[in-house]
Amino acid sequence: MQIRVGYEIVYQCPQPTPMVVTLNIHYSRSSDIVRPDTLRLSPSIPVTGYRDSFGNWCNRIVAPAGQLRLTTDAALTDTGQPDVIAPWLEQKPVQALPEEALLFLLGSRYCETDLLSATAWGLFGGAPTGWRRVQAICDFVHQHIQFGYGLSSPTKSALQAYTDRTGVCRDFAHLAVAFCRCMNIPARYCTGYLGDIGIPPADAPMDFAAWFEAYLGDGWYAFDPRNNTPRIGRVLIARGRDAADVALTTSFGTSTLESFKVWTDEIKT
Repeated sequence: MQIRVGYEIVYQCPQPTPMVVTLNIHYSRSSDIVRPDTLRLSPSIPVTGYRDSFGNWCNRIVAPAGQLRLTTDAALTDTGQPDVIAPWLEQKPVQALPEEALLFLLGSRYCETDLLSATAWGLFGGAPTGWRRVQAICDFVHQHIQFGYGLSSPTKSALQAYTDRTGVCRDFAHLAVAFCRCMNIPARYCTGYLGDIGIPPADAPMDFAAWFEAYLGDGWYAFDPRNNTPRIGRVLIARGRDAADVALTTSFGTSTLESFKVWTDEIKT
């Protein structure tokens, strides 16, 4: 199957403002891209691309004073298969983990493992290990947090989401990531596109999505505590320790978001 993805984001800046934009499809999907997700800017301004320390593709710009529009419209192929479920997978002991996974055991800006460790062990210490423990964490987070736009903030952390019991998809992911790390399971935060392919359309504007990946067996696997069911057409943009590492746009100065549209749809043939 093929999927169309894209966005239109408009900012207003009172003065020239440096920005980092992380909106390109992840390099792991590069061979699937049919129509490139080229960043288009209006007005046209210089763009410098680079890869960050996690391998995500980023762009540096200086937004001019006034209005700046960022758009793309891309297409890529997809297997059309739902997320993998592998309940037989076990977690590796910390001493057997690959070095690149160790970073994702540590606390981070939005995932306070030190403050949530006792809670995590109290909730999941008796749960089966490996995949089934990660799923138990997702089940708990899915039931514990009430989803709703306007029920979060850019500064809400995993601990706050646990306490408030409200949030958006990034809060679900942050809390699940923090719990996994507390249980010695490496977990990394993911952001990308996720449409309504194979399910009834949501009665809400499309948005970017957040989920996470846990290291089990000998690889990373996607988990989604917000939806908590295998989904079709998950398109990764970026991975990191938490949302601070993979912000879609980072502004080094004052900027106001004026409008925001995202689309991700199956291309019917």
